[in-house]
Amino acid sequence: MRQIDLQRMADDAPFTRFHWTVLIWCALAIVFDGYDLAVVGIALPSIMKDMGVDATQAGFMASSALFGMMFGNMIFGNLSDRFGKRMVMCLCIAIFSLFTAAAGLMKDPISFSAMRFIAGLGIGGVMPNVIAQMTDYSPLRMRSTLITLTFSGYSVGGMLAAILGKGLIETYGWQTVFLAAAAPVVLLPLIWWQMPESLGYLLKKGRIDDLKRNLQRMSPSYVPRADDQFVLSASPSAVSAVKKSAFSGLFADGRAFSTVMFWVTCFMALFMVYALNSWLTKLMAQAGYSLGSALTFVLVLNIGATLGAVFAGWLSDRMHIKLVTFLMFVMAAISITLMGNKLPTTALFVIVAIAGACTIGTQTMTCAYCSQFYPVTIRATGVGMMLGVGRAGAILAPIVIGTIVGMNLSLQANFMAIAIPAVVAAVTILLIQHDRSDLMRNRAAKQSEGASPALTPVGAAS
Repeated sequence: MRQIDLQRMADDAPFTRFHWTVLIWCALAIVFDGYDLAVVGIALPSIMKDMGVDATQAGFMASSALFGMMFGNMIFGNLSDRFGKRMVMCLCIAIFSLFTAAAGLMKDPISFSAMRFIAGLGIGGVMPNVIAQMTDYSPLRMRSTLITLTFSGYSVGGMLAAILGKGLIETYGWQTVFLAAAAPVVLLPLIWWQMPESLGYLLKKGRIDDLKRNLQRMSPSYVPRADDQFVLSASPSAVSAVKKSAFSGLFADGRAFSTVMFWVTCFMALFMVYALNSWLTKLMAQAGYSLGSALTFVLVLNIGATLGAVFAGWLSDRMHIKLVTFLMFVMAAISITLMGNKLPTTALFVIVAIAGACTIGTQTMTCAYCSQFYPVTIRATGVGMMLGVGRAGAILAPIVIGTIVGMNLSLQANFMAIAIPAVVAAVTILLIQHDRSDLMRNRAAKQSEGASPALTPVGAAS
């Protein structure tokens, strides 16, 4: 009889066609997610004109999806630990695609906001499940790279919304960019067929044959035997987490303080992201820069975010992920502060790109770090709760920075207000107790067992 540590087998697996399948579908899910979130900002001027709403009403309409995301992060992150990540991911994609399309059919701000709130539930639900799915199946040596590469699809979705929106809105009206959001629904059968269910869920439900098939695809060297005995992880933290509810597990085994620090870090990161998304164009106009349309700002910010996230993920697989995330928050504070000074146009583009890399990109790194901090049994809940609490920062940012802008302070003061959360986040990320993470405990378990393989004869392990 063999005891097979599923987490260790995933950690040590070679990168195969199976991993490409998981990566592509997870990345596409985030691209769809990013498009649906960004589409309102692209179409908002046309919506305001068509529905006859003022800036205050338009702000509420734009924020309705963010409120939905806050609940979606928490609800669907927890549900996936009960019903499986594949089912919840497909459900969330259907929700945000269909209800974003439905918003394009609405004629008044109230019904539009209601559709966007429901869509926000799905948008928020996809993120923690995709991150947890990539973390579960990614080989340890390249895990941060794969997670950040997947999550960079969020910025790609934003760029896609900006590019398609300009052409479609000018030619066919704002409704078309919302109706286009329904397209991912046709891919759901293919996603269901090709996306594997998480290893932990298959083991929990006793679906051993499906589990063995996934292991063969993930690690071709694995040859199933009738007497194989599976464990999710041999680490003490994972064993302890199984005995607790998903939520209480976030505060067990010395993780309580770090859990709160992740929440504060995410709050600050999302505050910066949505402060820049909401007010960058306005503040640049006040500074007297002529940089073209708002589309240019969106593209530069998201290009920087995409490249920055992928590079930071690659770097984190070679350096300490906590150190890389800390340094990116420091760079965010510096770059955003510099945006308050008079700079040449070319230099400003570079600074905006760096700000994108170190705000949106650093939020991606925070998610990657969080997903590796918790045991696999509570991973989706951990990421979902962090994003749910952090989403309050996204909701407050446009309001708080809008109030500060209305005080007619200097340009430097306005950008410093956006930069301050980066300083706070740099401190809170340093305060996370990395030695309590599941990553470190798994490594310690390996060392204490003399780096034993994932497949162990039961008699030898006893």
